[in-house]
Amino acid sequence: MNDMMKNTIVRQLKKYMIIILAIGLCSIFLWHHFNGSSTKTAKSSTNTTSQAVKRRQTVIKKNLTNYLNSVTKDGTVSVSFYNLGATSGSTASKSKYADVYKEGSLEVESNAHTAQTAASTYKLFITAFLMKQKLNGNFTWNTTNTNGFYSMIVNSENDYAESQLTSYGMSTIDAFIKTQGWYSPVFVSGQDATTTSYSLELLLKDLAKGTGVFTNQSDRSKILKLMGEQVYRTGIPTGVAAANKGTTVQDKVGFLNDTNNDAAIVTMPNGQRYILVIMTHGHGQSGFSGFPKIAKIAKKVQTIVYGANAGTKVESY
Repeated sequence: MNDMMKNTIVRQLKKYMIIILAIGLCSIFLWHHFNGSSTKTAKSSTNTTSQAVKRRQTVIKKNLTNYLNSVTKDGTVSVSFYNLGATSGSTASKSKYADVYKEGSLEVESNAHTAQTAASTYKLFITAFLMKQKLNGNFTWNTTNTNGFYSMIVNSENDYAESQLTSYGMSTIDAFIKTQGWYSPVFVSGQDATTTSYSLELLLKDLAKGTGVFTNQSDRSKILKLMGEQVYRTGIPTGVAAANKGTTVQDKVGFLNDTNNDAAIVTMPNGQRYILVIMTHGHGQSGFSGFPKIAKIAKKVQTIVYGANAGTKVESY
């Protein structure tokens, strides 16, 4: 092979190498261009969705705050709301709005830290205290306790709860309540029991989630079953069923003189769950006359948070 032929082959090889390198560089450029665009599009879509969720949450909380402030402004009503999120596998959990209702994202309180007459909602604190005793091995579901819980929760009778206060002492039960981070003292000798809607919300949150002193699933189920069977249902149960037929409620009411209270765990037909506590007094209430007012508030709360137009525009109340 002469030198001229060798030079020709070398030139051809160099030409092919340049072509191959150019193709490689173009391929790299195109990959980054299209892959980068895809990534940017995905990020943009995620950001848009996140912003839409936040906007809807903001409007819902704004509307709920406006409404609750309107019903509590004279100091005779306290309200606490906490969304528990959707139950696993439910229709709501698969909804395009599922992220809007992420647990705790819509919590709103109004006049919720002002101590009010507890009436028979104080029996929830007795319940929590006794579940703590059970965890410590000092309580069993014998006939006396089983029957006592039934009368205390379902019929809101006082005998069993008062016997526990006498047996353990108010100061002991108050000390326990304080350790849970709830308003204390609830019990003061010679005075009606007092608490806040926020403290009742915190207790119900533990009960609903199986945390705090309510870690025993069997005990939780027993207590929630009794609350679902309690007989005074013209407050929150009536209101939320009017908003969405089939909504179920596990609650504890209280009524004393002009005080009507209702503390509830609510489950909607689509699987959304939330806690709602409404405490009322004054305005000439007596007996059960305040419960229709509680029902009205409950219906409006559920509509504002979970209604078909929830979060679409800010409303005035």
